[in-house]
Amino acid sequence: MENNSKQAEQKRVDLVQEEIIKQLALTKDSLNKATSERRKVESTYGDTAKVNLAEVDDRMETNAAIQQQKQLVALAFENETILTNREKHLNLLNGTPYFGRIDISEDGEQESLYIGTSSLIDENDEFLVYDWRAPISSLYYNGTLGPAEYETPVGIAEANLDNKRQFKIEDGQITKMFDTNETVGDDILQDILIENSDTHMKNIVASVQEQQNEIIRNTNADLLVVQGVAGSGKTSAILQRIAYLLYHSRTKLDSDQIILFSPNNLFSNYIAEVLPSLGEKNMRQVTLNDFLVRRHQGFVVETLFDRFEKDQQSFPEETHKIRDYFASSQFMTDIKLYLKQTPSDDLPFVDLLIEGKIIISKKEAQTIYSGISNQHTLAERFYQTKVALTKILKQRVKKIAATPEIEQEIENLSDSQYLNLLGEQTRKKNYDDEFQFLAEKLAHRKLRPVHNAIQNDLFIDLYQTYLNFLKQLRPVDLNHDAFKEVFYATAQNIELHHLDINDAIGIMYLRDLLTGSGQNFNIKYLFVDEMQDYSPAILTYLAHSFPKAKFTLLGDYAQDIFSMTEMSSDVAFNNSLSNIFPNKKISAHLLNTSYRSTKEITDFGKALINNPTINSFNRGAKLPEVIELPEEKDFVPSYLDILTEQLAKYKMVAVITKNIAQAQTLAEQLTGKIEFNLITQKTRSLKNGLIILPIYLAKGLEFDSVIAHNVSAKNYNITNSSEIIYTVSSRAMHNLILTSLGSLAPDIKNVSHKLYHNRLS
Repeated sequence: MENNSKQAEQKRVDLVQEEIIKQLALTKDSLNKATSERRKVESTYGDTAKVNLAEVDDRMETNAAIQQQKQLVALAFENETILTNREKHLNLLNGTPYFGRIDISEDGEQESLYIGTSSLIDENDEFLVYDWRAPISSLYYNGTLGPAEYETPVGIAEANLDNKRQFKIEDGQITKMFDTNETVGDDILQDILIENSDTHMKNIVASVQEQQNEIIRNTNADLLVVQGVAGSGKTSAILQRIAYLLYHSRTKLDSDQIILFSPNNLFSNYIAEVLPSLGEKNMRQVTLNDFLVRRHQGFVVETLFDRFEKDQQSFPEETHKIRDYFASSQFMTDIKLYLKQTPSDDLPFVDLLIEGKIIISKKEAQTIYSGISNQHTLAERFYQTKVALTKILKQRVKKIAATPEIEQEIENLSDSQYLNLLGEQTRKKNYDDEFQFLAEKLAHRKLRPVHNAIQNDLFIDLYQTYLNFLKQLRPVDLNHDAFKEVFYATAQNIELHHLDINDAIGIMYLRDLLTGSGQNFNIKYLFVDEMQDYSPAILTYLAHSFPKAKFTLLGDYAQDIFSMTEMSSDVAFNNSLSNIFPNKKISAHLLNTSYRSTKEITDFGKALINNPTINSFNRGAKLPEVIELPEEKDFVPSYLDILTEQLAKYKMVAVITKNIAQAQTLAEQLTGKIEFNLITQKTRSLKNGLIILPIYLAKGLEFDSVIAHNVSAKNYNITNSSEIIYTVSSRAMHNLILTSLGSLAPDIKNVSHKLYHNRLS
């Protein structure tokens, strides 16, 4: 780029920086005044809105004053919020006001537009910077030079894209700039990708690729499916998508109406700074296990990690087949059919007791339910039963209120207890009426547990209902004896208040269909990261539980480490989605280019899983290294040499093991010899330095250097070992070392020796 052009661009950066500093000062001053004004309004609220109830006119005047003060407080808060947000956006622009420029010709006029993380307008209402989410900014990401189109609120607009310029600006100084015909030029990407990893994910707004941009700006699909190879930026693109949706539908959509299912709490913390870095409030985040536990109060629900650890020890073929059935959408269909066809006499209603005495019998509940026409839906029948039981309880309250025990209880009340029980109820002229009021209040207090049980649907044993469903099942192609063993194990687990994932989902679905509960109509967008970990049964339940939500699913079937099978078929999965989300507009996207790792690491990984469709970004480095250590030899000294070498070069080094037991054993062996952090399910945040963690907690994360721990034939002798080793390898950004205690796993031996270097121990 010619010097005079760069000087001209730097001059503009300087002017924009001056404007940002000026607006920041004005905004801070206005914010201080707004805060002071709000506090003043709040402090005078009580004096201004004194309650006067002496006369009707006084009450009306007092009410008007209260409403006026409420409006003043609300306006003060709103003004303060607007200014706070404005200050936040200006701070985001400060130092790095923009990253791109497009020159366009439209309707005979030429214009240069600068693109940044937020809009900046001067006092003359001129746009100095356009928000990257603005409709016209899409030309920066999608358009190649020449005729181009972009969406506007009133339809498609046409323009000619004359030039596209990219910047790297740090602390108000242009460090790099160039013109390009690409979405984001390789030079900018190279600069971004050679940076070290961090404890938190960064936004990719300056480096969004065209395919990612299509995902980000899609507002039409009811179901958006993103299948992306490791390191393709799918999670980053989805977070940018959330920011875009909040911008696009600002008056209709709030961050509280968006929920993201994360793979674990560590990952939730890892991505927590992306949206705030774009000036947006974080969406709601939940893990699958958190979601299940909240709906099974008092139960311990198995996690995917627990299941993975257990599967390493034993996973018979028949167990595999049975689990596949429980994870299928057919299983959920069978639950629905069972409830529709089951006679009401077979539903396990329960007695509602107080101190061992039946207040409402299961026979009464069953009679009521049976008497309601089966023309009604299950939920309607259940609701009507609930209403009827509530009426019966009121009758029981009156009956107990007339007992001598209640009369004696009232007689024994002190004066203060009597008045407290009477509460806001004024003293009655008729003592009998007052006594009846108190008697019924005491009786209702005694029967409150029964009232709560009715309201919480505890007049039927839903867990026994589920067991009854399992008992009558005769799944085709499943071993009857093995299935019977699974049933007995499930019954025992429920008795011990333990649930595996599939049972937890099945019980929730059965409960919701029967009781009409469990649905959230407020969520408008639901995102699932690592969709390959979610069975059709789980997705069926999520579709049922969030009926108004548009879904975005993202994942990589090559990283399916939990199923204990060979790589799943994305074709079969997409067919399954059509059944789970009928009549939904589905948009599928494929991201085949890996940006996270060097070309050498990516090429090694694609050979591991034999997937030639993966494209590697041309960022070269050295080959992955394989180090074989004799199985009987004490490997710790050699390990320490490797770790010390890596820590001298990189900020974040991760040793990734197959499971938590191996991570803990390695941690014990290294304790006192080198500093490290052991990551467990309870860990909430990452730290720089040396990290030891099992593979399932590393999903979604990235590290400067990765040491794959003990990729030996003995350790990796399971069906999906290639997927696990691939997932481990794909966490590495700059360097990959694979260690083996004994002979290498066959999956690595099958990789061409040209793709890795075998370093002698």
